[in-house]
Amino acid sequence: MTKVSILLICTAGMSTNMLVSKMKKAAKEQANDVSIVAVPATEAPAQFASKEFDVVLLGPQVSYMKANVMKQLEEKNVEVAVIDMKDYGMMNGKKVLADALNLIKKIE
Repeated sequence: MTKVSILLICTAGMSTNMLVSKMKKAAKEQANDVSIVAVPATEAPAQFASKEFDVVLLGPQVSYMKANVMKQLEEKNVEVAVIDMKDYGMMNGKKVLADALNLIKKIE
């Protein structure tokens, strides 16, 4: 698998950074070459402009932003999804990573 780039968007970045750590641990255990970054919603447009991502995941608390994010990324062929509330609450990095990788396979 080629390197995969995942962006997580949340309100402030605190809890999502914990999830990113767990996702990175799962990726390392599975020998997946993955770049995962978490940013607060206010920084997302700058990330869209400066970097390429394969998938963008929204924390449940910013799920209302999905349509707007999809519009901003419509020409970039990037999958956008909301992280399952249960997986987010449990900080299930392995499951969130698997979901992200499955979304990428859908667009390949």
